[in-house]
Formats: sequence, C-alpha cells, structure tokens
Amino acid sequence: MLSLKFIRENVDLIKENNKNRLVDVDVDRLLELDSERLSNLKEVENLRSIRNSKSKTKPTPEIIKKMKEAGEKIKVYEEKIRNLDVEIRKLLLNIPNLTHKDVVISDDEDDNPVLEEAEIPKFDFIPKDHVELSETLDLIDFERGAKVAGSKFYYFKKDLAILELALSQYAMEIMLKKGFIPFITPDVAKNEMLENIGFIPRGENTQVYNLENTDLSLIGTSEITMCAYHADEILNEKDLPLKYAGLSHCFRTEAGSYSKYSKGIFRVHQFSKVEMFVYSKKEDAENIHKELLEIEKEIFNSLDIPFRVIDHCTADLGGPSIRTFDLEAWMPGKPNKEGSMGDWGEITSTSNCTDYQARSANIKYRKEDGTSEFVYTLNGTGISICRAIIALIENNQTKEGEIKIPEVLQKWMGKSIIKH
Repeated sequence: MLSLKFIRENVDLIKENNKNRLVDVDVDRLLELDSERLSNLKEVENLRSIRNSKSKTKPTPEIIKKMKEAGEKIKVYEEKIRNLDVEIRKLLLNIPNLTHKDVVISDDEDDNPVLEEAEIPKFDFIPKDHVELSETLDLIDFERGAKVAGSKFYYFKKDLAILELALSQYAMEIMLKKGFIPFITPDVAKNEMLENIGFIPRGENTQVYNLENTDLSLIGTSEITMCAYHADEILNEKDLPLKYAGLSHCFRTEAGSYSKYSKGIFRVHQFSKVEMFVYSKKEDAENIHKELLEIEKEIFNSLDIPFRVIDHCTADLGGPSIRTFDLEAWMPGKPNKEGSMGDWGEITSTSNCTDYQARSANIKYRKEDGTSEFVYTLNGTGISICRAIIALIENNQTKEGEIKIPEVLQKWMGKSIIKH
C-alpha cells in the first residue's frame, strides 16, 4: 500500500493515478477518516498526559476519580481509533501503486505496446490445437478430471505428466544458475498475507478460493508465499538483493472470465508454477526488473517457442505494480479476433512493485548507518506449466501429430519426440 503521509501530500496525483488505473476509490473519504483518527490520537495523548501528571501527586478521592475518568475516555477513543483503522486499511488496500513514467496511459486494457515480436511460424499443414494433440496422444483426461473435481480440472498422464516435471526442473536449473534460492512453498496462506501483497481474498470478483471455517486461502501464485516469507522482518542491506524461486500449485476461481478464451488448459482452476521473487533496494529495482524479463526470454527462446514482449498500459496494470512486462507466446490453436486460428497468449509476467507490498507486509532492510527503509519487491514467472505446455506442443507439433521435445528438456524426458 501507499503511505498515508504520501497520499496527504499528493492528493491530486493519487486521484489522477486512480483515474488512469480505472480504480474508483473515495480518496476524500480516506482523508476524512485519517483526519478523524489523528484527532482521536491527539485526545488520547492529552488524556494520558493528564493522567500521568496526576499520578505524580498525592492521590486524593478527587484525583483518583479524574484518573479513572481519563482512563475510561482513553478506552473510548482507542476503540474509535481501532474502528477507523479498519476503514482506513480497506480504502488504502484499494488504492493502486503509482505508475512508471514510461507506462502508456490508456483506458483500454488491450492497448499494450509491443516492445519486440518474434516471427510467426509457418506450417505446411493445418496445425492442431493442444486439446486435439494431447487427447489423440492420450496425454490428458478432461472427462475424468471433471468427474472427480469439476469443470476446468484435468489429469496429465504419460509423457505430459513427465513434461510438467521436466519444465519445472528446467526452470529451477536456470534459476540456480542465476543465483536464485529454490523453494517449494505452502499452497495456502493467511488472508491477511494475501491482502498485504495485493490480492483480494473475498468479494464477488475474487480469484481466490477460501478454506471454509479458517482464515486461510489457496494461493494463486507463490508470489504470495515468497513475499509473506519475510513479513514483519528487517533484512540486512548486505544480503540484498535476495533472489528466490518458488514452486507451488496455484489455484484460481477464474471469476469474471466467462467471455475470455478458456479452451483446454489455457484457463484452469489449478496449475503448477515456478515464480521468481526478489527483495531489493530502490536503486537496484529497475535493473532487476529488466533481468527478470531477460531470464523469461532466455527460457522460452530455449524451448523453441516464438513470443512477443508487451508493456502493460495503465488499464491493464495490477494494483501493486508500477510496471509490468508480459511474454505472449504464439499459439497456433488459439482463435484470434478475426475468427481464424493463431493468436498470442500470455505465458509470463514480471512486475516491479516498488515498496508497495513491503509497506503493508512490513518488510524493511537495515542500512549501514543504522536506519531502515522498506525493501522493493519484484516478481516474474519462471514457468507457468499449463500455458507453457500449450505453446510448446502447438509450436513443436509435426504433420504426423507428434510433438518434438526441445533439446533442453530431453535429458528429463528421455526422448526427443512424443508419439503414438
């Protein structure tokens, strides 16, 4: 979240940024609540001062009475402050981060500039989509997935099950070479942690599955568990940047996605993902963001998957991010707006969240001079299994309906091609 002090001092900037990000938050109401809270805090301080001064004098019935009255008033004001804190926090959590100066301002979420784009591959046959390919080769079972767990669940089997493991191992291998520390994280987190990191655990449009009768939810990304890992801690400056790679299952309700492309495993309720997460100092964050993007590009270049790089416009930025880059892979089996086959589909995302998440999660680092500052947090997709598999098998299919395995994965797959 942003600091109240910053909001007080930059009201017009905050309102304009909210407008650009298509976020409707009553900033004036927030400031009213903040003013009321500060007024109540002042009353508490005055009453405590009076009570302290009285405690230094000889107690008389009158003084004891006044001290008791002051104590009762303090309790009333403190209850008001607690209630105000709840309202203020709700509003603060809905105010998005500031926006990088190079981000395009647009109210159209599809208005994302393309920074680079690979050549679209040409086939001398009509390519199949990932559903037809995988079902023909008996690699996936949607019917039994739906029988057991409901729609948008599935079973990977045979070579596709091995391919998931191979992709995870390959991504982790790259991460290790780049100096990342590997983690396998919990698949659940406290709702407070989700809120701190910018995910809304409840509400009509939430993407989050809640666990009944608990304060826990299933995570949608290990960005949540990797950021929460250092919640309420002070890190050492000499240890920064801290680079983590978290493998987890991810769960999403996909609320509000009924009009979006969702065939096969493109948009599902459960998938695996390796997520890069970095804690850094402010001055290093821009370069680290570029580094995360380069790692994503390296991975997908080595998997023989054509992609393009986009820079999110304001309408498409998530709340915690100041700037986000995506890789979109060419997917021959994905229908485009014109109704023909072949379109780009998101496969990775990398964001610079500045100190937005760290402030609400209370993560700082101690400088050499003894002072402390909030860290900057950044995240990036190492590999999101389902989307990566779609792009891999659709781009590496043969005329015979077989699937070529990229060379970098063959040591785990034990073969160079998937066939009948």
